[in-house]
Amino acid sequence: MGRLSSIFNGFSRSLFLKRTKNLENSFGNCDGREAVEAMAKDATKKELILTTSGTVNVERSQNFASVFSKRGQKGMNQDCCIVWEEFGCQEDMIFCGIFDGHGPWGHFVAKRVRESMLSSLLCNWQKTLVEASLDPDFDLESDKKLHKFHIWKHSYLKTCAAIDQELEHQNKIDSFYSGTTALTIVRQGEHIFIANVGDSRAVLATTSETGNLVPVQLTVDFKPNLPQEAERIIQCKGRVSCLQDEPGVPRLWLPDEESPGLAMSRAFGDYCVKDFGLVSIPEVTQRYITSKDQFVVLATDGVSMKLY
Repeated sequence: MGRLSSIFNGFSRSLFLKRTKNLENSFGNCDGREAVEAMAKDATKKELILTTSGTVNVERSQNFASVFSKRGQKGMNQDCCIVWEEFGCQEDMIFCGIFDGHGPWGHFVAKRVRESMLSSLLCNWQKTLVEASLDPDFDLESDKKLHKFHIWKHSYLKTCAAIDQELEHQNKIDSFYSGTTALTIVRQGEHIFIANVGDSRAVLATTSETGNLVPVQLTVDFKPNLPQEAERIIQCKGRVSCLQDEPGVPRLWLPDEESPGLAMSRAFGDYCVKDFGLVSIPEVTQRYITSKDQFVVLATDGVSMKLY
C-alpha cells in the first residue's frame, strides 16, 4: 500500500509539474504584464471580463456573477470593480474584486490598483506554484486544502506589497493624500480565497437548517479603532479619534495635523500616513463551499457584486 501511495503521489506530482510548466511558459520570464494583457484582451473578446454593471455567465461554468454600480450624491463614484471568469485561462477559476477609492485622486488610484492586481497576482501565483513543485518536502496529496491556501496567501502578500511600492513611484498619479481599499476573491473549484485590504465587506449567504438564508460575514472591517489596528497606529505615532460631528466614526490622523482623517486602517496609497500606522497588508482567508452556500456579496458604498 505504501508503494502504491508513493507511485500515485509521484504521478500526481508529474501532472502538477506539467501544469505549472505550462503556466511558466505562458508567463515567460514572469514580468507578467504582457502575458496578462494578452490574456485579458482575449478574455474581453470572449465576454469573460466585466468592469461595469452587468453579468457574467459562461455556459460551461458553474459560476454566475453580477455587478451593480451607481453614483451617489457625493459626486464622482471613485469605486471600481472587475470580474474575470476563467481567471488566468484556468477553467476552474474566477476572480472578483472591488476597489473603494478616496481622496482627490481616489478614482485613479482604484483603477490603477485594479489593473496591477491582475498581472501581479497571476505572476506571483505562478511563481509560487513552481517553487512549491520544486520543494522536495512538498507532498501534493497530504493536504490539498492547506497547500492551496498557503500558495494563495503567499501570492497575495507579495502582490499587495509590490502594488503599494509601485504606486508610490507612479508619477502620473498623486497618491500621497489619496488611496483605495481592495477586496478580492478567487474561486478555485469549491474553494474561495479572500484577500481584504480596508473596510469593504464580503458576506456569504448560506442556508440554515430551517431553509432560511443566513448571512455570514467573511471579512473584517479594518477600522482604526480595532484593538490590533489601534495598537499598531499608536506605536507608529499616529492618532485615532472621531470628529465632533461624527462621534461614531473613528479616523486615522497624522501626529500633529488634523489630516487626513482616514476611516480605515488599511489601504493602498495614502503615503502621508504610511509611516504612522496605515498598512496595505491583506488579511487572507479561505472557505470551502458546500451545497448550503448560495452566493457571496462583495460591497462598497459605490459598488456591489454578487457571485453565485
